[in-house]
Formats: sequence, structure tokens, C-alpha cells
Amino acid sequence: MSAAAILVVEDDPANRDLIVEMLEADGYQVYQAKDGYTAIEMAQAERPRLILMDLGLPGLDGIETTRRLKADSALRSIPIVAVTTHSQLQEPLARAAGCDGFLTKPINRSMLLGLVTRLIS
Repeated sequence: MSAAAILVVEDDPANRDLIVEMLEADGYQVYQAKDGYTAIEMAQAERPRLILMDLGLPGLDGIETTRRLKADSALRSIPIVAVTTHSQLQEPLARAAGCDGFLTKPINRSMLLGLVTRLIS
């Protein structure tokens, strides 16, 4: 059985590297995107089992990227977890856009892996 693929969408290289490291250490195959447009292209090409979406992306932000992914009939079933530092302000917006889960930065490894496991199993 191959490892479940996860798409990490994060514009900050340090945050992206940290999340990727946590996921790869747990055996996941990880794809990376640093902006919303690339995230949509990668989701269409790779069909990950889960997407971790930074909401504070430049250009096409994480909220709009999530809306576009959820509007695509071929991609809408992929769970999307919002990742942000502004939890109280953005959680309602993220949920309304279609996010299936929510994590705040800094990322707690056990919370991340627990949520990932729950959403892809």
C-alpha cells in the first residue's frame, strides 16, 4: 500500500518545511504549493487525500482557493484543513468556504497528525 498523499499549501518556507517534515516522518507522501493557483493545479494533477491550506496566502488567498476547490466536482470530496494564526477571525470564514478542519499556528504535531488520521481514514 502506498502512503497517503497530502498537499501542503503554505507560502512561508519555514512553516511549510516544518509541516512537511512532520508529515513525512509519519510516512505520508507530501506535495507542496506556495500559492493558491499552484494548489489548484496540484490538486487536479495529484488528487491528494487531504489538503492543508494556509489561509493567509498572497494573491489568491486560502479562503478563495478552498472555495474553488470545493466548487470543482472532481475535487470537492478532498478534505481541506485550514491552517492559520488568526483562529477566532478566520475559522467561521474557513468553515463557510468548505474547510473540514482547522489548525492554528504554531502547529502542534500530535494535533496535526491526529486530525490528518481522522480525516483520511
